[in-house]
Amino acid sequence: MWSCSASMFKKTVLITGASRGIGAETARLFAQRGWTVGIHCHRSRDRAETLLEELRAAGAQGAVYQADAASREEVREMVRQFIEDFGTPEALVCSAGIARQELFSDITPESWREILGVDLDGVFHCCQAVLPGMLQKKRGRIITLSSMWGQVGASCEVAYSAAKAGVIGLTKALAKELGPSGITVNCVAPGVIDTQMNAMLSQEDKDALAEETPLERLGTARDVAEAIYFLASEAGSFFTGQVLAPNGGFVI
Repeated sequence: MWSCSASMFKKTVLITGASRGIGAETARLFAQRGWTVGIHCHRSRDRAETLLEELRAAGAQGAVYQADAASREEVREMVRQFIEDFGTPEALVCSAGIARQELFSDITPESWREILGVDLDGVFHCCQAVLPGMLQKKRGRIITLSSMWGQVGASCEVAYSAAKAGVIGLTKALAKELGPSGITVNCVAPGVIDTQMNAMLSQEDKDALAEETPLERLGTARDVAEAIYFLASEAGSFFTGQVLAPNGGFVI
């Protein structure tokens, strides 16, 4: 059990895709370390509210914001509401994402657009929405979420791999642009993480992936959350344009 003192709250973070998996664990970690947390969700409002209740029960502060990450208008309204509630976020964590396994020949334009819309366009919308306030303050942390498949590609996940590769390119380019303004932009590219997104994998598949991983286990949401928090913390202040890869050595 953990608790937070009201006097600890000095920083704010907006985390997209925070109703479950890596996003939810990241919200818990930031809250544990004294941050006020904006919990974004799209369809899972109930999950997000339950998480907020958990954080508040431990003494943390925060709120839930609902938006489709692929919608520029909804993202802008979400950020506007967060700023009204807590001010410009000190950190933005772009964790919202969807994945789908399908043969390249079976990908429809609609499926392609849906995955790119959330996984890549969503990052673009969120970054643009928070930047005016960060630029005014001349400080801020932006952490994007890619994947090891964005680094090396995955069979039967072409759209997802393309979107996540785009996130890495966006991160590196934006870091160069924003560095003089005191804003860092970094990326976390997880390996195989035991979350709901990989629930479609059989236990046999998970065991095989663990065997392929030099550390001989799948990652946890906490493993990734710790990497994200490092980049948002003072310890990560001299990192920008970097890709941290908590993947157990699966991709080196």
